[in-house]
Amino acid sequence: MTIHKEGYTSLAICILFIFVSNAIIHYYLPDITWFIWLWYGISVFLFLTILQFFRSPLRKWNTNNLQIICPADGKVVVIEETEETEFFKDRRIQISVFMSPVNVHINRNPISGVVKYFKYHPGKYLVAWNPKSSTENERTTTVVENEKGFQILYRQIAGALARRIVWYVKEGDPVKQSEQFGFIKFGSRVDVFLPLGSKINVNLNEIVKGGISVLATLPK
Repeated sequence: MTIHKEGYTSLAICILFIFVSNAIIHYYLPDITWFIWLWYGISVFLFLTILQFFRSPLRKWNTNNLQIICPADGKVVVIEETEETEFFKDRRIQISVFMSPVNVHINRNPISGVVKYFKYHPGKYLVAWNPKSSTENERTTTVVENEKGFQILYRQIAGALARRIVWYVKEGDPVKQSEQFGFIKFGSRVDVFLPLGSKINVNLNEIVKGGISVLATLPK
């Protein structure tokens, strides 16, 4: 396991805070042993928490031109047919994956192809399971077209805790399935919009892994 580049600054700030706070406690409260050991425990917990937020586990990534690979670690919270109003403006199958603070926060391309559309939307920070978060929260929208002409839309959505979305793609970029396209700090969710007729391979409340789990198979 390695640490993702988005975590370098947060880890540096965490280490600096731990070092300074422990130095102050040792200087001003040298005789209160119980409090010193308590703060040691808090410091270790804080460091490990930040460390796991930005972990980047080594995995064997899944690739298949006919399959939609999960873009994030988390739990499937939505599987439904819905109206996609930003780009397609028609009926699509929506699958949403909720990322809790303990999940890996790296986002990966569900398919290979070319980015046909990208847009960043500033917005609110409603809790990620609120249905309005998909259209009202801070978010990005990416549409990728694969070699067979299928277009898949996926959306990073910020939540109540996740207040920084990072993306690495722009319109016209070629992208590869299961490679990183972004990062959401401290959780939230990713929505994927598929063509009607796609075969869904996951169930509600199923735990999935980004770059590995198969969300769906495209229609032939």
